[in-house]
Amino acid sequence: MKQLNKGLNESAVIDKLTDKEQPILKLMAGSFSNKEIASSIFLAEGTIKNYVSTILSKLNTRDRIRAVLIALN
Repeated sequence: MKQLNKGLNESAVIDKLTDKEQPILKLMAGSFSNKEIASSIFLAEGTIKNYVSTILSKLNTRDRIRAVLIALN
């Protein structure tokens, strides 16, 4: 997970995301569900769903896995 986060931190794509979206993408990379992400950062699950949708839109994909792969490239 540390190596994955390092790759995400060095990604140019991560700069497209807001300060609130970046940690959510990192948790998505760790295969956490929306419910688990919400619990870990003390937000409602619906709020996380909205953030995930925005992240997918900004990265021009419909898939969480592709979003992470795009961010790593």
